[in-house]
Amino acid sequence: MIGPSSTAAEIVAHLRSMRSEENLAGMARFGIVTDTALGIGNPAIQKLAKTIGKDQPRAHQLWQSGIREARLLAIWTFDPMLLALDEAWRLAADFNSWEIVDAAADLLTQTPYWHHLVEAFATDDRQFVRRAAFAMIAGATVHNKTEPDETFIGWLPLIERYATDPRNFVKKAVNWALRNIGKRSRACHTKALLLAESLARSDDTSARWIGKDAMRELSDPKRIARLK
Repeated sequence: MIGPSSTAAEIVAHLRSMRSEENLAGMARFGIVTDTALGIGNPAIQKLAKTIGKDQPRAHQLWQSGIREARLLAIWTFDPMLLALDEAWRLAADFNSWEIVDAAADLLTQTPYWHHLVEAFATDDRQFVRRAAFAMIAGATVHNKTEPDETFIGWLPLIERYATDPRNFVKKAVNWALRNIGKRSRACHTKALLLAESLARSDDTSARWIGKDAMRELSDPKRIARLK
């Protein structure tokens, strides 16, 4: 029986027993890296995370296994307040999938140094590390309720700077961050829409796509009416 006292090795063995070849094929169609995957759906992994609870050393061991499902389990059983800055960077060095990045982004925005990571990750040229910066912004607009709007407005120049990155996983995350800032409040919306309009006029293909896509969502009257 897997529980709070289970070791990383026991948990990995349990995960291997849940392998699904059928699910693996479906994951690949969504661009999920399946080289080390077992084909276990996220709801089952999240349920297991609740069963075993948080355990920092064990979470590191699960991450080090390299297995997709074990890494997701690690993300959901790390205590963000106990995750040191250098440990966050070691996690980032292993980012190789949009799915792992986006899950880790939610963890990292709960750390006390997450503002620093946004800035530092954005300047890092590695595709998935840079994606993490903008996935963190996008997630924090929703989950970090007490964060002032000024934080997100202050990151609009960062979005503008990296809107020209043509790599698909970066471009989509920059777009996601811009749209989510614009949906956070009326104050954020005004600034984000102005940037979207500016990017939509850009000569750069990636920036223009980001701007036009964000404009479509942020110009929706129904969405504007729901803003506070």
